[in-house]
Amino acid sequence: MTFADKVTSVRLVLAPVFFIAYLLPRFFTGSDTAWTVPVLWAIFVISELSDMLDGQLARRFHQGSEFGKLFDPFADTLTQLTYFLCFVIDGILPAFFYLLVLYREYSVLFIRNLMLKEGVVMGARIMGKVKTVIYILAAAFALLVVSLSRLGLGTGLIPGLRLAAQAVFCVSVVFSILSFVDYLLVYRNARPGGS
Repeated sequence: MTFADKVTSVRLVLAPVFFIAYLLPRFFTGSDTAWTVPVLWAIFVISELSDMLDGQLARRFHQGSEFGKLFDPFADTLTQLTYFLCFVIDGILPAFFYLLVLYREYSVLFIRNLMLKEGVVMGARIMGKVKTVIYILAAAFALLVVSLSRLGLGTGLIPGLRLAAQAVFCVSVVFSILSFVDYLLVYRNARPGGS
């Protein structure tokens, strides 16, 4: 593994830590949940920074690899699905949309495997990167709702922020589907005969 790949792997380690820290208060009812807020935000910020840094490091130190092209989107997907699952469990994000995102991510993974059979490694695409940015915004809005709730603050703001999180999540689902179509077209065009 290159140094850039090691930075990517930070997300794989932090995703289950986020899940545990997020759900831990459910097992200790009546306990103080405020401590989870800085922990969850720290994990969220470090994860997203690692996502920005790994690609820059790979380019700067010429550490781009076929492995990294697949490892980075895999780490992104695992992290984002973990966030969204937590928010679905709390009823902040709609389960139906989560299911669409889950289906999309597995479908893209399948397409990437088919392309590997053709000898082509498909890295992240522009539409996929836009989708990722919108995923991050949706997760940030949802995490803000959770944070205010756990800190007992801004009760008047929570319904509006929840609605904003759901709206951004809906937009992310649309971009998710559009990026899937983009991957599908790339696969179709990469096949012998382009069909």
